[in-house]
Amino acid sequence: MKKKIKIIVPAAVLGALVLLVLAASLYLVFTNIGVHVSKITVSDSDLPEAFEGYKIVQVSDLHNREFGKDNRRLLKKIKKAEPDIIVITGDLVDSDRTDTSSALGFIEKALEIAPCYFVGGNHEGRINAEDSFYGELVSLGVTILDDTSTEIAIDGEKITLYGVHDPESLKGEKYGYGEIGILEKRLNELTVDEGYSLLLSHRPEGFDFYCEMGFDLVITGHVHGGQVRIPFIGGLYGPGQGLFPEYDSGLYQSEKTSMVVSRGLGNSSIPIRINNTPEIVLITLTK
Repeated sequence: MKKKIKIIVPAAVLGALVLLVLAASLYLVFTNIGVHVSKITVSDSDLPEAFEGYKIVQVSDLHNREFGKDNRRLLKKIKKAEPDIIVITGDLVDSDRTDTSSALGFIEKALEIAPCYFVGGNHEGRINAEDSFYGELVSLGVTILDDTSTEIAIDGEKITLYGVHDPESLKGEKYGYGEIGILEKRLNELTVDEGYSLLLSHRPEGFDFYCEMGFDLVITGHVHGGQVRIPFIGGLYGPGQGLFPEYDSGLYQSEKTSMVVSRGLGNSSIPIRINNTPEIVLITLTK
């Protein structure tokens, strides 16, 4: 007859395990409801003198999410950063949650802080945002930069902001994440003038093309920081890049071109982030 073996877990060990699970749960909650302000300084000797210390706040991949009632917590963080402009690099809305009232309410308040410049992402493409949503953004005062450009001037000096339409906005043309030919084609249709140039694009996987065209600074999102961030390794997965994406968060540089990739604010098909606090990015330009 076999004897039953009883495993006795000391109360101290059991208590420690309970505390560990509780702490991990609280950390997981915090990293999904908090908003982190990531500060990045971009140095470039070609920057016009008048733009020394120029501040840009990047908002990316909000996906119709709210941080506090009417996004008050998010707007408070943006206002505290005192940006000269706010750039929005796509997926302001979500194609699975198509009520745009939250996003438009956020934009209306953001415009009270600083001028807003926008390029669409793949989710705007999926809902055919140009049909109505873009018109509402323009009526509020947003500058839409899909496949176009605009100049910002200070004391007789200027920088030029460009934007590229997300490939998924092309109606009737299937876009595969492994094929970036459409993005390259749209970039080649842009004419980049001399002088300091800044590109807004939803997708960081086009970094080689951005460098070839000679942009000084590119601001992107889309990857959600890899959704799950592994310590000392980085993001787990990025659409368009696959496992362990090369461009998932922070500042990347190659000769003339710098690229900022935001981890973004919201979620879409995967509803939770792990070790990956939502963020806005405060970019400061300097010579």
